[in-house]
Amino acid sequence: MFQNILINSKISILNAVATTLLFLAPLFLASSALAQQQGPITPPPTPTYGADAPRKPAEPVAPKSAQRDQTAEITHEPPALPVDQIIARFAAREEEFRRERENYVYTQTFIIQTIDYDGLADGEYRMTSDITFTPDGKRYEKVTDAPPNTLQRMSLSQQDLDDVEHVQPFVLTTSELLKYDVTYVGRQQLDELHTYVFDVAPKRLEKNQRYFQGRVWVDEKDLGIVKSDGKAVPDIRKKNGNENLFPRFETFRENIEGHFWFPTYTRSNDTLHFTSGDIRIHMTIRYADYKRFGSTIKIGSPIQNEKPQP
Repeated sequence: MFQNILINSKISILNAVATTLLFLAPLFLASSALAQQQGPITPPPTPTYGADAPRKPAEPVAPKSAQRDQTAEITHEPPALPVDQIIARFAAREEEFRRERENYVYTQTFIIQTIDYDGLADGEYRMTSDITFTPDGKRYEKVTDAPPNTLQRMSLSQQDLDDVEHVQPFVLTTSELLKYDVTYVGRQQLDELHTYVFDVAPKRLEKNQRYFQGRVWVDEKDLGIVKSDGKAVPDIRKKNGNENLFPRFETFRENIEGHFWFPTYTRSNDTLHFTSGDIRIHMTIRYADYKRFGSTIKIGSPIQNEKPQP
């Protein structure tokens, strides 16, 4: 009896399993067909920042001013006017331009990256700001975008941020002219622009002061600087081992209004030679959306900038 019960039980179990398989088979076939139609599972979005972010240098499209044909050689023919007169006149024009630019609002985007041996970015500092005015006419900087700072092999100092404001958009006014030696080099054509070329160097380096050292191109017609190529000086090396080194850069200007040429783009691709080792950097600064705030506005004392710490 026990044997018959066991056999009957096995037969019942086998019948139940067969029935279940027959019932589930269409579901498995439908599921397989659905998977083939849908394709693989959508991968997660690519991270923008952090350790898993793709390491790729920022290569924004340069404005037309930075794409000018600069292959023409510098000729050493004498200028149309005496050199001293040209220097005095373009410095006076730069003074006019400095006052004019103070009446404009614009957006500034500053990016600096460290570049590894494969030519890829392994750290980045990025900040976008609106240079604008308070309702009572005081000029200030409002940070609108500042993603997390991922620089690891170097850090930014206050001098770096000050240079972004004062040295990279170099303006050689009549008052600043007293600090510099300006030497006539010759003439060069940049696309349709006929320019005078001058070398500029500080007469002396005073403590806690920042200077530009390099070369400027001055439009022969408007007598305004249209390009500068150089670096902020001096580099800072302290006895305690702290080093603050600054890259070589190019700044390009465009004719925004009248005979005034506004800085629109700065770029640098340089290697900083620290005692601990070389660090290659890539830097861009873009000045965009210049708009005149008002022709009669009175510029007050600037308020504290809303900048994040580097």
